[in-house]
Amino acid sequence: MALVRLQTEHFRNLAPDPVSFSPSFNLIYGANGSGKTSVLEAIGYLGLGRSFRVSRHQAVVAHGQSRLTVFGGLDRGAEETVFSGEGALAHRLGISRDVSAKETSLRVDGESVRSLSSMAKHLPVSVIDPGVFDIVAGGPGKRRQFLDWLVFHVEPSFASVWQQCQRVTSQRNQTLRNGRIDESLLRVWDSQYAALSERLSDSRQFTFDRFKEAFDLLVEQVDVPWTQGLKMELFPGWDRTHSLTEILSNHREQELKVGHTLYGPNRADIRLKFEGRPVAETFSRGQQKTLVILMKIAQGMVLSDMGRQVTFLLDDINAELDVGHRAMLARKLRALGSQVFITSIEHPDPESLWGSDETPDYRMFHVEHGKLTEE
Repeated sequence: MALVRLQTEHFRNLAPDPVSFSPSFNLIYGANGSGKTSVLEAIGYLGLGRSFRVSRHQAVVAHGQSRLTVFGGLDRGAEETVFSGEGALAHRLGISRDVSAKETSLRVDGESVRSLSSMAKHLPVSVIDPGVFDIVAGGPGKRRQFLDWLVFHVEPSFASVWQQCQRVTSQRNQTLRNGRIDESLLRVWDSQYAALSERLSDSRQFTFDRFKEAFDLLVEQVDVPWTQGLKMELFPGWDRTHSLTEILSNHREQELKVGHTLYGPNRADIRLKFEGRPVAETFSRGQQKTLVILMKIAQGMVLSDMGRQVTFLLDDINAELDVGHRAMLARKLRALGSQVFITSIEHPDPESLWGSDETPDYRMFHVEHGKLTEE
């Protein structure tokens, strides 16, 4: 599905006027501070439930206001006609956050829903901005987040199992920090944690295998010879040839000393190595950027094979990617049938992205003082 209608209230500096978008490509340009990134941020709220730029809702709500609202209308994607009215929408999504009361309201098709996953499942949003390159250079948590986004959209039960595992991990950590050994209680938490960990890791491994297959296929299609020595594998967080309950029992003193869980899916990582060494140490900055772009495209390929359309948010990619890489990305996303939003400071040049004979349907918008004007 594609986001074809967006309306916000008290979201940063954005004007409250409704905006209609193309289910294919949307090119958005404007000066620094004009609001172009805020548009992507608002879209991200509908697919992620949060900002991809900051961690606090208070930083997003307009100055002097205590509540923000984002509404989105979805059609069935690039195969459908461009949005032509409220009746053409396949789904209506809404999120409202009262920052003073710290309360969030979620609605899908006019009905209140309790979990963010009930809303986010309708709009897979993938962000490519300057911070995304930490997937390679950053710690394991960045790569877990990258993988779990895909697992969430591939495995319907993943969100529930992940939440249960998080709760049990928290309870187990609290028991480890109590200062005295309650072995009987720890054995109870060990048993629950191990069972959930196996289910969680099975889902991750299944999805990772599909992702790796797509990535390998993609590498064959593009000119990146330096990937020939690249090794990519999923470390589940413990040696799965051994029982997790056994590992936890054997390392009880170690975990009691640090006060938290050291083995399990909370330690999972996508390990990226080139000729036996971490990619972050061996690849140039440019190679790392290319690798992340390929990984993002491969995610889209997995969902495309499932008949799912991903909405990609490309924020100021001119500052991070050269012309050749921007063109490669745009053409691959077009081939996937993705919906894409691209922001830039300069007036976009569609021919530089696709060539004069390959330009897809697109809409172009200029942003000034938070207001989008279609050109």
